[in-house]
Amino acid sequence: MNWISNYVKPKINSLFSRREMPENLWTKCPECGTMLFHRELAENLNVCTNCDHHMAISPRARFTALFDGGIFSEIKVPEPIADPLQFRDQKKYPDRMRAAQKSTGEKEAMLVAEGEMGRTPIIAAAQDFSFMGGSMGMYVGNAIVAAAERAVKTKRPLILFAAAGGARMQEGILSLMQMPRTTVAVQMLKEAHLPYIVVLTHPTTGGVTASYAMLGDVQISEPNALICFAGPRVIEQTIREKLPEGFQRAEYLLDHGMLDRVTHRKKLREELVTITRMLMGLTPAIAGDLPAPGKVEDLAKA
Repeated sequence: MNWISNYVKPKINSLFSRREMPENLWTKCPECGTMLFHRELAENLNVCTNCDHHMAISPRARFTALFDGGIFSEIKVPEPIADPLQFRDQKKYPDRMRAAQKSTGEKEAMLVAEGEMGRTPIIAAAQDFSFMGGSMGMYVGNAIVAAAERAVKTKRPLILFAAAGGARMQEGILSLMQMPRTTVAVQMLKEAHLPYIVVLTHPTTGGVTASYAMLGDVQISEPNALICFAGPRVIEQTIREKLPEGFQRAEYLLDHGMLDRVTHRKKLREELVTITRMLMGLTPAIAGDLPAPGKVEDLAKA
């Protein structure tokens, strides 16, 4: 028996060998650089536990935290014409779409759902910035129209979470046409005397800001979100002046009257429940987490 080859060498190899670790266990905070365990980060709604930086969160994860018991039903959105301009840059538009669908697991850049929030029936729509920058194309326009029509039909308020880099260049003028379309959809809600609440998240820019994202009855933002039409770098190059510190960030816009509130993500649901019930003329909500709507009868029998 060779003691060195049978015992010492394997022991040394085990000490110096590279252990295989899943790449998705940790996330690095882009603001403070802290390595965050993915489960802790998800439980904290994708907010850094060290510096409170609000990272991007998917519409499904947001809805799970928003609706009672995480229960919601998706609202069907009409499918637009695929690749109407036969657009191609470095890739064909359909190829970009397939890549985005594969990476996000979603069909498009906006998800529309209905359910109860603090026992208040609502319609909610949320943009996914990870899907081609949350860009506003024909599907997003269809989604907002569908959300508004459903809200009017069921007499429910509409809460929209905006996150976008602007209009989708691959759809050209057809994308820009969604600005007046979504404005008309918002007007439908106003004529029906239904609340339209907008939550602006980082970033919300371009044609989205110039249309439905700034038409809410109440404008709320997450902390330090960039909200603008043209970005600060473009403005500085145009006017050849240095912009104020924090220009076009949520706190700056709140101080200058463009927003009503800047609210931490973990406190957002409670605030939305309070505002929605107030605008709908309902009694104040019961504090604390509520079970899923389908389990209320079971609790009553217990």
